[in-house]
Amino acid sequence: MFRTERDQNPRIEWKKKGKDVSFVYYDGQFRGPFEGRASIDGATVTLRRVTQKDAGEYRCEISAPFDSVSLGETNVTLKVLVPPQTPLCEIPSSAVTGSVVQLRCRDQQSIPPATYSWYKDKEPISPPRHANATYQINAHTGVLEFKAVAKEDTGQYSCLASNGVGPSKMCEGNRMTIEDINVAAVAAAVVVVCLLVAICGCGGYLLHRNGFFSRHRGRSNVNYIPPPQEPQDFKHTQSFML
Repeated sequence: MFRTERDQNPRIEWKKKGKDVSFVYYDGQFRGPFEGRASIDGATVTLRRVTQKDAGEYRCEISAPFDSVSLGETNVTLKVLVPPQTPLCEIPSSAVTGSVVQLRCRDQQSIPPATYSWYKDKEPISPPRHANATYQINAHTGVLEFKAVAKEDTGQYSCLASNGVGPSKMCEGNRMTIEDINVAAVAAAVVVVCLLVAICGCGGYLLHRNGFFSRHRGRSNVNYIPPPQEPQDFKHTQSFML
């Protein structure tokens, strides 16, 4: 809003601040991306179909050369709010009892940033009330962490994102199954590994004992002595070539 003293036709300009100052309304016309989707009444600008690119700081300048105060200006900050989108949830399908498990939920498009709440079998999971709870929920990061999962933690999990701008959105749930450690399988694997180590050790000992790892393997200590030649064996009488 503005008021002039004598000038009945002041000059109105709108600019958008940023790395470079750009014109929004100049010389009676809207410029750039505002052309065709904005209108002005007095000095009040109405924008339609706003996007995140429209967010920022704007400056309104009123020039009145015939007034004692020839220039007036004010700044307006425009925040474009974005309702929650369907969050992306990371929920493991299975885990082993006693292990640490994290379930993650995030929505990177909502403005202001969304807060998160978790559900198990369509029932809300209450935030833990004491430090010794078996799980923790961070409403700002969307992480649900189990310090040591148990069989009773098996269920269908889902996450709800909210920011107060539009309707909340929930991700598609996923079932997480908690399984016990197979002690018999672990013991059998340990026995098999021990047997393999024992067999390899015995085989190496036998090979070493039989000299396969000797440094002088392949050498002979027997000196070759050619047999004596008898005078009657052969006499070289002339040269010949085959």
